[in-house]
Amino acid sequence: MRINYYEVLGVQRSASEDEIRDTFRKLVRENHPDRYKGPDKAGAERKFQALTEAVNVLTNPARRKQHDAELSAGISKTSADFGAVAKVYLAKGVKAFKEGDVRAAYENFDMAVKHNPNDAKAFHYLALAASRIPAYARQAVQAIESAVQREPVNAIYLKDAGLICKRAGLNAKAERYLTEALKWDPTSLEIQNALADLRQGKGAAAQKKG
Repeated sequence: MRINYYEVLGVQRSASEDEIRDTFRKLVRENHPDRYKGPDKAGAERKFQALTEAVNVLTNPARRKQHDAELSAGISKTSADFGAVAKVYLAKGVKAFKEGDVRAAYENFDMAVKHNPNDAKAFHYLALAASRIPAYARQAVQAIESAVQREPVNAIYLKDAGLICKRAGLNAKAERYLTEALKWDPTSLEIQNALADLRQGKGAAAQKKG
């Protein structure tokens, strides 16, 4: 069974954003979990979650365009093939990233991790894309830390976690990640240099303060 967010909300594919939001508000009032008790409450919560996911996708131009493409291509989103859908998003994200379209890459990587939240590689790519978008420093840090949580001995992820945290001004975290990265890849000049630069900068700041 394919999830069609237009069907979830009961709107046409040509519906405007205002129509989608108005329909969502009406359905939420009718199906809000707080109106139910007992076994009916669980069903209402699932319905509420589906409605929320639908409106989030259909009121985001990039995600709606992606969803329309999926529907046209007949990509299924059943629980059995979420991993396959995640791979499609990941591949599209990698292609966009290599072509320099970091925003499109970010959108695809974001969808990839939503469909497969255990994919460290997708989180890593999401972090790299976010790190190249102004004002996305927080998202970059969150994504790279998610990648490290899933593969805590991956020297590349640890190194990039250090570099991303450093750019975000999180020097203590950056030093911790880079130190850990060096444990798993002690011959990496990139990690050695990044760690040396960080410590040199910290030392200079301490001298200036003193």
